[in-house]
Amino acid sequence: MEKALPYFCLANFAHNYLFMLQVATLEFLKSLSQNNEKAWFDAHRHEYVQAKSDFELFVGNTLEGLAAIDSGLAEVKAKDCIFRIFRDVRFSKDKTPYKTHFGAYLSRGGRKFSGAGYYLHIEAGGKSMGGGGLWMPEPSLLKKVRQEIDYNFEAFQAIIQARSFKKYFSAFEGEKLKSLPQGYTSDNPAIEYLKLKNFATVSLLPDQALTDEKGLHSYLEIFSALKPLVDFLNKALD
Repeated sequence: MEKALPYFCLANFAHNYLFMLQVATLEFLKSLSQNNEKAWFDAHRHEYVQAKSDFELFVGNTLEGLAAIDSGLAEVKAKDCIFRIFRDVRFSKDKTPYKTHFGAYLSRGGRKFSGAGYYLHIEAGGKSMGGGGLWMPEPSLLKKVRQEIDYNFEAFQAIIQARSFKKYFSAFEGEKLKSLPQGYTSDNPAIEYLKLKNFATVSLLPDQALTDEKGLHSYLEIFSALKPLVDFLNKALD
């Protein structure tokens, strides 16, 4: 298992790759949230194209920084990680046509990878976040993760109780089982984690943290703290 770089190494790397998100990108997303309709979007398509290019560049720089601590990302391209801004409204009560954020899943298989990775989310109004892990895994994958936690609970605990992890993350997102997962008993020391349906966690970032010269640095720190969990989960799946 690869280990995250020490803080000072990560800081030195980020210092050499200072990169910020443009203020105009957040302004576009804020305006889109207030005018989520096709006519407005078409009239402001040039702004969208500029914002999308800015985000893709930001993701590319983030990937380059991450590759220094996670070699599995060395050949991954930004375009393979970024989600479309267009919503699929066919089966949704919410018929607004566009997402009001830019998102990317940074993993060794890009956005379509079924294993653990890093999530980068840009949204105006203090709703941006960095995080990741494993979100909504299919039953066969969830079973493997539970087994790994059961077998190696001390290692799992060490990861989520590490100071670097707790600096950014406090809880896993999503629902838990109300009953015991099949094959496990209530006296299992890991039972509350074995009830989880997701093993993903996030850390919120204010707008200013993205638009100053340390915007990239903020995400690299968060992802560095998350990497041991990503490694643990992918080891379970592999």
